[in-house]
Amino acid sequence: MVDDTPPNELVRLWRLPTGARLGRPAGLDVEQVVRTAVQLADRDGLSGATLPKIAETLGVTPMSLYRHIGSKEELLVLMGDAATGPPPDFLAPVDDWRPALREWACALWSIHRQRPWLTQLPISGPPSGPSAIGWMDAGLRALRPTGLDAGAKVGIVMVVSGYVRQADLLAQQLEQGRRATGLDEPETNRNYARHMARLVDPARFPDAAALFTSDLFESPPPTPDPTRDDFEFGLNIILDGIATTITRAGA
Repeated sequence: MVDDTPPNELVRLWRLPTGARLGRPAGLDVEQVVRTAVQLADRDGLSGATLPKIAETLGVTPMSLYRHIGSKEELLVLMGDAATGPPPDFLAPVDDWRPALREWACALWSIHRQRPWLTQLPISGPPSGPSAIGWMDAGLRALRPTGLDAGAKVGIVMVVSGYVRQADLLAQQLEQGRRATGLDEPETNRNYARHMARLVDPARFPDAAALFTSDLFESPPPTPDPTRDDFEFGLNIILDGIATTITRAGA
């Protein structure tokens, strides 16, 4: 007989009721530990949410935290699910997959931009927490009118969410580089193009040389938020690819 009893880490992740345990500090539970960890990560980054710092903030010993979480790895999963939160209700009609999926991706992007440490969390398995399942459900619901099979829908949700994560990581790293130089993005781009134009040999790299001597890097960004522009450009390419997949499937 198959035992479908959820393991302890899923019990904690879903906040399922459990029996009282002797010796548990009064007023301390999984929710409080995770909430404190998220607050520390929001303030100091993921490196600031260590078990000793969490324990110090809560006024307990680090070892006492293990009465509420199984491991540091489990805590990261708990933090990610709590910090992502539930997906927003769709504003776009769900009978049109493209604006609904775009809305889904942009909402996820906004959360990642608000909490940069989310991209630093390891991916240890498929979605398993209530928030992660909520986002999966919303993504699948956006794709419901496509007529694609379950495997294709799950694949699309993974591709789009992976793009959001990677785009945010790239944006963070570029921002860190600009802060190190003290230049804004337009000035960074202009300097980059000018240096490359001097270094790149047109005989060896003809197309790259033409790019660096064009006016692309000299032009001002089309909006005050070029990072968002870059994200949406890539998202549109992915959505175009999904549309082609739907057409080929005859859905």
